[in-house]
Amino acid sequence: MTTPRRCTAGRTRRGSALAAAAAFFVLLTTFSHAADDLPVFKLSARDGKFEPLTIEVPAGKRFKIEISNDGKGPMEFESKDLKQEKVLAAGAKSSVVINALKPGTYTFFDEYHMDAPKGRIVAK
Repeated sequence: MTTPRRCTAGRTRRGSALAAAAAFFVLLTTFSHAADDLPVFKLSARDGKFEPLTIEVPAGKRFKIEISNDGKGPMEFESKDLKQEKVLAAGAKSSVVINALKPGTYTFFDEYHMDAPKGRIVAK
C-alpha cells in the first residue's frame, strides 16, 4: 500500500508570491525613505525677485527645491548650469530635484523677468 502524496505546488506558489510581495514592500519602503531624506530648500518668486537670492546646499548630495510663485504673473525657474527649467503660473507651487553637485556656484533666473537679479545655488 502506498502513502498518498500531498500536493505542495499550491503552497510553493503562494510562498513565492508572498516572498515577492514582501521584497517589493521592502524596496518601496527603502525608496520612499530615500526620497524623504532629501534636504529641502524653499524658494519663492515674486515678479522676478527670488527669496532667498542665495541657497547654500551640501555638495555631493541630491536635494529638492520647493518653488512657489507668489507673483501676479507666470515665472520660470531656469538654470543653464543645472539644466533645469520649471514654469509656474501665478500662485502655483512645484519642486525640482537636483542631483549631487560638485562644490561651486550655480546660477538660476526667471526667464520672464530677465532684468531681475539672478539667484545662486552654492554647493559646499
